[in-house]
Amino acid sequence: MGRGGQPKDRDDGPERKCIATGEVRAKSGLIRFVVGPEGQIAPDLAEKLPGRGIWVSAERKALEKASSKGLFARAAKQPVNVPDGFADRVEALLVQRVIGLISLARKGGRAVSGYEKVKDMLAREDARVLIQASDGSERGKSKLSTPHGGSFIGWLTANELGQAFGRQTTIHAALGAGGLLQRVVEEAARLKGLRVSDGETARRKGK
Repeated sequence: MGRGGQPKDRDDGPERKCIATGEVRAKSGLIRFVVGPEGQIAPDLAEKLPGRGIWVSAERKALEKASSKGLFARAAKQPVNVPDGFADRVEALLVQRVIGLISLARKGGRAVSGYEKVKDMLAREDARVLIQASDGSERGKSKLSTPHGGSFIGWLTANELGQAFGRQTTIHAALGAGGLLQRVVEEAARLKGLRVSDGETARRKGK
């Protein structure tokens, strides 16, 4: 896993072609869409819905291009209904998916929150992912470093991260090794593509 929250490229992973950029990429970097029975386009984040998959890079520019240029209809070879603010809707769904996965990791005993607990988990070298709220104090966040060889997620708000831990707000969290770890990192990387603009630094480099 990359230190910026992006999963490492996997040469042996399945690939798909983005309808907006024309690039062939690993599925982990794209979002699958399907056309519903009434012609509505629907994101298939779990990649389980029936129907022919239409793939778009997990980047806001690519999704907005696909929505505004009629690329979904072209790929589906039929009229397609794309609602207004579609990219925002997809982003919101991804937020809830990431929150849900972190919550499952917490219930499985593989996620902690709070500065002292996170600091302790990092000190024991049990943490694999450092998560910090995008709107938290930069001074406070700078005191914790991304685990060596691990990942950083820094584009959830304190309110969103708090939902994963059953609190009003959470600034610091960490994930340990486990079955959900890769899923959290990959879904968070997709969210980053829709939420973090080009040139904006959302990575906390290790000291």
